[in-house]
Amino acid sequence: MGALFSFVVVILLILVAYVGVAAAGLQSIFGIVIPYVAVLTFIVGVVYRVIKWGRSPVPFPIATTGGQQKSLPWIKQAKLDNPSSTTGVIGRMVLEVLLFRSLFRNTKSELRDGKLGYGSAKWLWVAAIAFHWSFWIVLLRHIRLFATPVPSFVNVLENLDGFLQIGVPRLFLTGVILLLAVTYLLLRRFYVPQVRYISLASDYFPLFLIMAIASTGILMRYFFRVDIVGVKELTMGLVSFNPVIPAGVGTIFYIHVFLVSTLFIYFPFSKLMHMGGVFLSPTRNLANNSRMVRHANPWNYPVKVHTYDEYEEEFREKMINAGIPIESTVLPEEFEEEFKEKVEDAGTPVREEE
Repeated sequence: MGALFSFVVVILLILVAYVGVAAAGLQSIFGIVIPYVAVLTFIVGVVYRVIKWGRSPVPFPIATTGGQQKSLPWIKQAKLDNPSSTTGVIGRMVLEVLLFRSLFRNTKSELRDGKLGYGSAKWLWVAAIAFHWSFWIVLLRHIRLFATPVPSFVNVLENLDGFLQIGVPRLFLTGVILLLAVTYLLLRRFYVPQVRYISLASDYFPLFLIMAIASTGILMRYFFRVDIVGVKELTMGLVSFNPVIPAGVGTIFYIHVFLVSTLFIYFPFSKLMHMGGVFLSPTRNLANNSRMVRHANPWNYPVKVHTYDEYEEEFREKMINAGIPIESTVLPEEFEEEFKEKVEDAGTPVREEE
């Protein structure tokens, strides 16, 4: 149900952009106003989420680990899996952010002949790293549309991305890899029962949206040609805050921009914020040095407590009548004669007060 809802929403977004541009002639809305709103929402939303996470108190190290903690000198420490220093944390973070190291260690479990067995599950890691890296390279390639002159590293990326020299214009591998990777991640949610069971509309929607973005981008480049000069004029106008709507830019371009704007608006309020959250995650960015450093909670404040002695003082008579043993072996004078026998019957000897 969540998948169908998300698919319908993405189709409606495409139809809204198509009708708004092709029928209503709202190019300025979809080409200028909505992109500005999307970028502003993205920046404000990301900053707000990061500040909110940064202000959350984390007084104790709660790093998740997968190896031996630093201990006795003759016990070998897993310095990347269980770092005890800032250098080790940086190393673990670099491998986590760039290579998804924890996901690489992911395993699957299943029943085999009535016995629980474990096996490798590297396809998820392959799809995830292909998706994220190809998406990142595609974004960097788009800098060409927002800068004059084009930075040299963008030209290098494009040469590496299209080194196969297939077709005219040449085929960029990252666009195809991005579409294939996101398709795999979507199909995995459909066909793996355990994953399908926990999947919500918020899991399907970004996948369908990114598929639509990648598809419209491929269609623009290889099938429905758009005026690239007009596109550059529009994007440079947005960057210079002097926006113009050039003639001859195809409707599919505005659909593509509207979908990208939707992703920008949705990003800060979704699970996609793990892009920034990974750097602020205490399970990743803290050293596990609890055996070397005493961590005291600096936010502790005085709390009025009701000690057991106070509790027993308040309910002593009821506890004795119920036959409940009491900790205090010294009775007040007013209780001594009346309850001495009951207390001793309950198994608590009465001592003389010194």
